Amino acid sequence: MSEPRFDPRVTLARADLADAALEGLVRADRFAPAKPYRCAVPVTAIRRAADPAAEQWNQLLFGETFAVIEIGDGWAWGQAARDAYVGYVWMGDLASATEDRPHTHRVAALRAYGFSRPDIKSAPIGLYSLNALMTVQDEDGRFLKMDGSGWFVRDQLAPIGVFETDPAGVAERYRGAAYLWGGRDSLGLDCSGLVQQAFYACGRACPRDSDMQAFMGVAMLAPPRRNDLVFWRGHVGMMLDETRLLHANAFHMQVNTEPLAEAIARIGAPTAYRRPF
Repeated sequence: MSEPRFDPRVTLARADLADAALEGLVRADRFAPAKPYRCAVPVTAIRRAADPAAEQWNQLLFGETFAVIEIGDGWAWGQAARDAYVGYVWMGDLASATEDRPHTHRVAALRAYGFSRPDIKSAPIGLYSLNALMTVQDEDGRFLKMDGSGWFVRDQLAPIGVFETDPAGVAERYRGAAYLWGGRDSLGLDCSGLVQQAFYACGRACPRDSDMQAFMGVAMLAPPRRNDLVFWRGHVGMMLDETRLLHANAFHMQVNTEPLAEAIARIGAPTAYRRPF
């Protein structure tokens, strides 16, 4: 019997080291238990190698958990809890996760500042993107103090479990954001990062890469409608209605809307249409 094959993008295993939870499933010289950390900065890269110049594969947003099984030369090798992506994160951007303080809120605005005091005129702290995860420490009027960060205006946050209902409407808020390979924050993101963020804001699980997202929902043959996904090799976009496509793309180098017919004329025939729900 052949050994089962696992996608290395979402399997915390190398020939020399693997997650202890995979023992008996994958081959490795040794196995180590994962220790949870959280992203302690507004956003940080998950890279292909332990090198600041290495390709960015994905990103962690503030508060997201990263399970680490190796630390060396300032880099942590592990796996993102939210979408299971594996890679290297700069250790200085992580902090130990505390299970006794679960997240209470997420950023509901496209982006939001924290402040050093419960006052919008006080010094700003970071710039946090939609879906960053927060834990309330204190409150003062319209402000909420977040663990590991500053004071946020309450209206820019949503309690965990309170979600939006229209992924396309969420995705439209990113229009004009720069295209960034491996990005998924409000200032720069790629095609699948845009789709993922839109679905996260609506409380729906979503894998990271477009080829993974191509298995979401059901195949769609009828004319497209709002929230349907259109796939090409290595690319995905979301329909705003029967004719308009929204996507983060390297041709325009930003998130933009264009007629689906124009995208097909430029890119070629789609490989799949999916109705996610």
